[in-house]
Amino acid sequence: MNYVSKTAGVTWKSPSNIALVKYWGKKGHQLPANPSISFTLDQALTETSIQAEFKEQQSGIDISFSFENAKNEAFELKLKSYLQKGVQQFPWLNHYHLDIHSSNTFPHSSGIASSASAYSALALCLCSLHEEISGEKLVDFYQLASFWARMGSGSACRSVYGGYNLWGKTPALSNSSDEYAVNVDHLIHPDFQAFNDTILIIEKGQKAVSSTRGHALLEQHPFAEIRYRTGFDNTERLLKILEAGEIKDFIQVVESEALMLHALMMSSPTPFILMKPNTLAVLEKVWDYRRQTGSNLLFTLDAGANVHLLNPVVENAHVQEFVKNELLGYCQNELYFCNAIGNGPVKQEK
Repeated sequence: MNYVSKTAGVTWKSPSNIALVKYWGKKGHQLPANPSISFTLDQALTETSIQAEFKEQQSGIDISFSFENAKNEAFELKLKSYLQKGVQQFPWLNHYHLDIHSSNTFPHSSGIASSASAYSALALCLCSLHEEISGEKLVDFYQLASFWARMGSGSACRSVYGGYNLWGKTPALSNSSDEYAVNVDHLIHPDFQAFNDTILIIEKGQKAVSSTRGHALLEQHPFAEIRYRTGFDNTERLLKILEAGEIKDFIQVVESEALMLHALMMSSPTPFILMKPNTLAVLEKVWDYRRQTGSNLLFTLDAGANVHLLNPVVENAHVQEFVKNELLGYCQNELYFCNAIGNGPVKQEK
């Protein structure tokens, strides 16, 4: 087989995202049991570079991987398994050595979905390398990148686009799919187009139960089917809310989704709790602040102890003052990160 280029290289920076309607529960291979909606972050990024060198002798998947200049053999094994799934789509993978380097703009295990930014960056690199090595122009470049990002981490498929994205087939959106995410920015009211996400680091470090294990536990959960139906209903409802600009309803749905996620963990056949006392204290503080000020500040949670505070940009000065004066004491080493809605991944110039 002839390839246009014997050597190729590419670098992508890709963001994490924060889910508003949660993806929690799988079917098939990395397919969602219910749809989810997220928005992309602007500062929580993974930068991944891949250098590809042609090999005269075909020897299967051949890679070396380093994270922030340190060899990471455990993740290298995961990447080999992931790339093996892509050989049919990208047959050149068996003929090239890939030297992969990755780094984050945020600390690992800090409550930001690093798998979303990591696998979206990797999938974008694969699509770019495919064009350079094979000479084939990919018609649906980002859709294909979203598909392959999903094969590594479900939430990653929502990170190949900026703004608001939906993943999962739903009657509420005709072009939605379980296979890849779609951008829904054209539906979003101006009031929701400028939002901030302040991530409060309640506890750094590895979670007691991984997201993979959490998804698996939901399969035997007594409330699983109710959750999936609620996820479909909340997706349809949130799309209407985002289009109409109804902030109070937005708060209700997003906070309910966050609390339901953790309630499912606590009521699973093997119960586990990822929230910490300081997580609960922050949630109470947010509710008190909203009652006292009439603010539109709200929270959401991923599968961990840390808290994402969401607010319209117009309220940011007051919210940041509240964070510094009232909430930093609940954060580990007073650590927090500020993000706005981002424009999505960026290919880096050589």
